[in-house]
Amino acid sequence: MTQILEFIILVITISASGVMAPGPLFAANVSYGFQGGVRSGIKIAIGHSMVEFPLVILLGFGVFSLEIFPEFRTLISISGAITLFVFAILQMKKVLQKEKETIKPKHGPIITGIALSALNPFFIIWWLTIGFKLISDAMLIWAFSGLLVVFFLHIWMDFVWLGGVSYITSKSSQIISNKNYKILMIGLSFMMIYFGTTFLSEIIS
Repeated sequence: MTQILEFIILVITISASGVMAPGPLFAANVSYGFQGGVRSGIKIAIGHSMVEFPLVILLGFGVFSLEIFPEFRTLISISGAITLFVFAILQMKKVLQKEKETIKPKHGPIITGIALSALNPFFIIWWLTIGFKLISDAMLIWAFSGLLVVFFLHIWMDFVWLGGVSYITSKSSQIISNKNYKILMIGLSFMMIYFGTTFLSEIIS
């Protein structure tokens, strides 16, 4: 039971660092939020999940196929740790810079959610490294149903975060410059570094 609880906390914490990260999807969500409020954020999350779910399924099949190689877990632990370290540094740099990223949406929020997810290299890299590691660990506990566990532990945060940001944006245009947001993102960046170190310690122990 303790192992399951620790894994749930791990997935939610690491997912938060990706879900809440500043980037094109966040900027587009803010732009839509001025007019559409919470509904636009939910629609963007739907588009995002339409890309995310099949990707998770494909990665699950990848884990199932690669488990036969003894070096598999070592490699994904190292790649996951390195990606966490890199993302943490880039995220802190992004949050601390003065320039604000703005995107003027040209399509509906669902299409935007699909496009800015499928065409975002950081999103793909996150799942191919960090997400791959989480899926692999989940399948050790719940077998193939671990795919759904990781997906649902991750996706609800997309809906809550994107919907919440859209709602707040419709009430205030100062959401991006909010100091509390910057503090939160820096805190999550340090958590990413911590979990990256944890991934590496699994190999040594």
